[in-house]
Amino acid sequence: FFAWLLYNRSLPLKGKYTITLGVGLLLTGFFSVINHSAFTIFINLIVLFIFSGLLIFPQTKSLIYAAGNGFHKLLNGPAMFLSDLSGKKRGNSSRFWRKFSIFALPVMIILFFVLIYRLANPIFDNALLEISDFIEDTFGKIFEYVDFLVVPVFLVCMFVSIFLLNGTPNQYLIELNKKATLFLVRQRKPFLHTFRMTALKNELKAGVFLFLVLNILLLILNFIDIRWVWFGFEWEGEYLKQFVHEGTYLLILSILISIALVIYFFRGNQNFYSQNRLLKILSYAWIFQNGILAVSVAIRNFWYIHYFALAYKRIGVIIFLLLTLYGLYTVFMKVKHRKTSFYLFKQNSFAIILVLMISSLIHWDQFIAKYNFAHADKSFLHLDFMSGLPDKTLPHLDKTLEELKGIQKKQAALFPFEEKYMLPEDYVQHIANRKNDFMDKWENTSLLSWNLAEYRAYQKLKEKNNLEK
Repeated sequence: FFAWLLYNRSLPLKGKYTITLGVGLLLTGFFSVINHSAFTIFINLIVLFIFSGLLIFPQTKSLIYAAGNGFHKLLNGPAMFLSDLSGKKRGNSSRFWRKFSIFALPVMIILFFVLIYRLANPIFDNALLEISDFIEDTFGKIFEYVDFLVVPVFLVCMFVSIFLLNGTPNQYLIELNKKATLFLVRQRKPFLHTFRMTALKNELKAGVFLFLVLNILLLILNFIDIRWVWFGFEWEGEYLKQFVHEGTYLLILSILISIALVIYFFRGNQNFYSQNRLLKILSYAWIFQNGILAVSVAIRNFWYIHYFALAYKRIGVIIFLLLTLYGLYTVFMKVKHRKTSFYLFKQNSFAIILVLMISSLIHWDQFIAKYNFAHADKSFLHLDFMSGLPDKTLPHLDKTLEELKGIQKKQAALFPFEEKYMLPEDYVQHIANRKNDFMDKWENTSLLSWNLAEYRAYQKLKEKNNLEK
């Protein structure tokens, strides 16, 4: 893809967004092969989608507009391709091609989902194979050399190529991009001056009252959290799932409300009103207290990890908190420097993509497997969860029965839960079965499915088997 762009001179090698997403696309693509992580692959596809929107309009001021152009290309790209294929000017296709273009995209999408369902469900895959065999038997030698399952793969690949290499920017998004500014401009309407001043004063009074009460409420909540969670937390053997998740949901709600309220009260001429100093101070306090709330949730999450080890959602909470703190900072900057709402969307959309790209480069599956076993002497080791980690972590999951029984004794003393979890004997048997299945599967894997993470896992398991023999 990049080679084609360079050959065709269609790769704009300037601009913060283009360079950042271009590098991010290469890195996430490379680490998809290195880590073989579903999260990395997903982020790689998201970056590719947004990057494709940047290619057709590099002047975009926000990644939100680039993503919008990416969606536009989903329909615009195939239409352009079919128009070019007809050999006529765009917009003047024959009736046949117009009718064909109506069904072309739905058919491609249907085939794409057929391919996904086939890979996800072996029963569905076998049904397709049986249908393919039936057609071959029925039509005999006519279709002797035709592999019907290659057709949807070809069409999906063609659709992806059309999406990446064709398309024009959306005119509505271009107009929005032109009008987008980072700083507010005062709107003067002299004929309505008295009425508008009265409205501003009333809005100011409402805002001061609202933020004053909200700050008092959040101050009480933060005081309780600082005293109970920061410095006075004592674990008494209970589950901490609700303890963390309630705080996270409260944080999400609080941040959304705080952003919405600040945007509302500082959306226009209130920013330029000379008597808005108290409202600004209360807004700063509200933003700061939301930051304290974010720290409280981080400490809750720390305790959760300390006693119950790592899991994907706990890592997700950390990533979310980083983005939340940055989001609060941008809201503060908006109020202080009279920024527009566009500034918030521009800065936060870029921060989200940047943080997700960086976090997708980390081998989280391996990190979780190593960390949880290394901290089994003080953190709860959930064998049911560990036994379901991906195949590439099998060398780190492969423990002897003696090791697991030693861990179980410590766990029983630390975590006297009534709920029953997987026994060491069941875990060892389950991992042994998974090892055999994985090694058989890897030995029959084609070059197209090769990845470094599973290759290393296979080599380590093979070496261990040789030593045991």
